[in-house]
Amino acid sequence: MSDLFGSPAEEPPPPEGPGLFGEAEPAPLPPPRQGPAPYRVLARKYRPQGFEALIGQEAMVRTLANAFATGRIAHAFMLTGVRGVGKTTTARIIARALNCTGADGTVTAPTITPCGVCDSCRAIAEDRHPDVMEIDAASNTGVQNVRDVVIEGARYAPISARHKVYIVDEVHMLSTAAFNALLKTLEEPPPHVKFVFATTEIRKVPVTVLSRCQRFDLRRIAAERLTMHFAEIAGKEGAAAEEEALRLIARAADGSVRDGLSLLDQAIALAGEGPVTAAAVRSMLGLADREQVWDLFEATMAGRFAEALSLLGNAHAAGADPAVVVQDLLGVTHAVTRAKLVPGAQDGLALAEVERVRGPALAARLSVPQLGRAWQMLLKGLAEVNEASDRLAAAEMVLIRLAHVADLPTPGELAHRLMRSEDAPAGGAAPSGGGGLRAIAGGAVRAEAAPVAAPRPASAIASLRDIVALAGAKREARLAAEIAEFMHLVRLEDGLLEVRPEPDAPRELAARVGALLSEATGRRWTVALSAEPGAATLAEQDRDDAARLRREVEAHPLVRAVLEAFPGAVIGEIRGGDAPDAAPAGSPEADVIYDDITDREDDA
Repeated sequence: MSDLFGSPAEEPPPPEGPGLFGEAEPAPLPPPRQGPAPYRVLARKYRPQGFEALIGQEAMVRTLANAFATGRIAHAFMLTGVRGVGKTTTARIIARALNCTGADGTVTAPTITPCGVCDSCRAIAEDRHPDVMEIDAASNTGVQNVRDVVIEGARYAPISARHKVYIVDEVHMLSTAAFNALLKTLEEPPPHVKFVFATTEIRKVPVTVLSRCQRFDLRRIAAERLTMHFAEIAGKEGAAAEEEALRLIARAADGSVRDGLSLLDQAIALAGEGPVTAAAVRSMLGLADREQVWDLFEATMAGRFAEALSLLGNAHAAGADPAVVVQDLLGVTHAVTRAKLVPGAQDGLALAEVERVRGPALAARLSVPQLGRAWQMLLKGLAEVNEASDRLAAAEMVLIRLAHVADLPTPGELAHRLMRSEDAPAGGAAPSGGGGLRAIAGGAVRAEAAPVAAPRPASAIASLRDIVALAGAKREARLAAEIAEFMHLVRLEDGLLEVRPEPDAPRELAARVGALLSEATGRRWTVALSAEPGAATLAEQDRDDAARLRREVEAHPLVRAVLEAFPGAVIGEIRGGDAPDAAPAGSPEADVIYDDITDREDDA
């Protein structure tokens, strides 16, 4: 069709809205946008949907199963435990179990095995059910939040579910006023209302609230069980993983399934198309190689400083945190101690091959006191490393201290050594093959018995000085001093010692001297107390000898000339020669020490 000027006319646009003969044909929709589905992390993808999928919580599952089977279902549950053990997941499973209607709608009562496909189960799993309200107590802490959401809402019957369920996460974050406002409703709720609380800080929840709830403590998951669980999930994801790598992840998860799954997710992404290896996991976690940690522990406990510092430097260069290395050494110490005290318990633990092989070997070479001392030093050193500005230097100092004391005896061994040394021969050092402590391989220390001294003949004791020397050889220093200070010798014969004690002498002194002589000679001695004057005490004799020597030295011509040449000088100490052929006291060859007592200020 042409217009008035002969040019073709444009086609009129199609009419909008309904036409003369009915509805206009709708315009075709654009094709759906193609692209990959959004990725769901493993912790969400493999969240348990039923009680049978919960791992490590058998006691709680058994209690709830019996309660649901008998109809003894509490109106309030308190779930507590560390992060990532399944508190919120368990709360949602309880909500599904209370409201499940079955795939065909024939379930009319709470069931311990929710189907997961009915409208209620799917709505609760997707967090869109109007009768199951999940409240975050961390952001709804006030009394007004509790009054508006819980107290007012609990008065009304559920819209479509069998029970109205309130899931309060981190319930310990509620204020005191909010807890008090909740008490009445929590104690006597309507029959259609159930409460499920979850918290990681059970001690912060008031006792008045705890007493109104049925409490379940969700346990940490054992490392061995986590390793098996992670292996199953890695298989479902089509990712190959070394068993040692899964053990490292399970150990780092510290009993938390969620933490472990997050680490496994990261390890799979790190591996790419290849397998998840233990070396890659150690690098990702910043851990030292397990073999190197055991080598470091063995070198340190053997006192090999250079090797220990070299191993620590290599671990630090590979990316290991010094504090983590010290923590690993604490773990090795604990493993070796368990292997020493409870050898059979190693079979029931999720241990790596290096721990199973090297643990018992080191346990045979180290004593329990040594391991206890190592634990204390490492535990104290860990705090030092965490507080130090140079963490590597602090860790090196910890290893140096531990290696330094590796071959030193423990306090118990020192006491044992002192007890054994009582029987050592008097007067002189022990023979080369005698007792004491000997270091053996690996830094272990053992005590060896000292030879028992032969009885001394009674004829060898001819004076009171011999008795004092005998007490000194027996390490009875106090007894030797008391004999010299308080005893006047009256008579000394074979098997008889007669003395006159000073008035202030210890009352048991004579009995102790008699026991000393009897033990040393192997025969019975009698110590008699006499009223006769007797000889001067050894202390008095020594003081008289010192005074006599001083007078002789002062009278010596050379000494007098020195004193005259240096006015104000005095004789401070007189020492005789130590050698057998030393010059006699008072001779010019004797050593004399002069003290200058002139005024120092005048010299200044």
